[in-house]
Amino acid sequence: MADGASQRGTKASGDGPRRLEIAGLHHVTLICSSADRALGFYRDLLGMRLVKQTRNHDDPGARHLHFGDSDGAPGTLVTLLEYPQMEVGTTGVGSTHHIALAVRSEDELHGWRDYLRSRGIPCTDVLDRTYFKSIYLRDPDGHIVEIATTGPGFTVDEQAEELGTRVIDPPRR
Repeated sequence: MADGASQRGTKASGDGPRRLEIAGLHHVTLICSSADRALGFYRDLLGMRLVKQTRNHDDPGARHLHFGDSDGAPGTLVTLLEYPQMEVGTTGVGSTHHIALAVRSEDELHGWRDYLRSRGIPCTDVLDRTYFKSIYLRDPDGHIVEIATTGPGFTVDEQAEELGTRVIDPPRR
């Protein structure tokens, strides 16, 4: 992706639609130390459906939990591989900073904040990220989990056809 158009996620040439296109995010896989603690967090606390329990295809010794919506639809899936013997990871280049789960409204987001706090789960206040509002918390293994609204969206400060063509600094608060 040497040219700017490819880096912006648009067609590299103007001669028609792309033959190959990414349809969206399918799933995110995290490593956990305990499947039971992961179940307690993602299923019991967050209410995600446990849609599949398997052994990892590449490492049959690792338990693999799949959480998602009621149908297990791609784009809703967070999976966890259980590796109790692994050392705690460090943040840096090549690691993932956080995962973000979506809610439909700011009212629902405030409800999540209140619910989590009522259960003794530390989370941030609701933060305005311009394009959405969100809260942050950590799962039992320390992964940062963001819960974010689906709106207002990235067209708040530029037109859809301009998305990704320039750097926009966050507003000063």
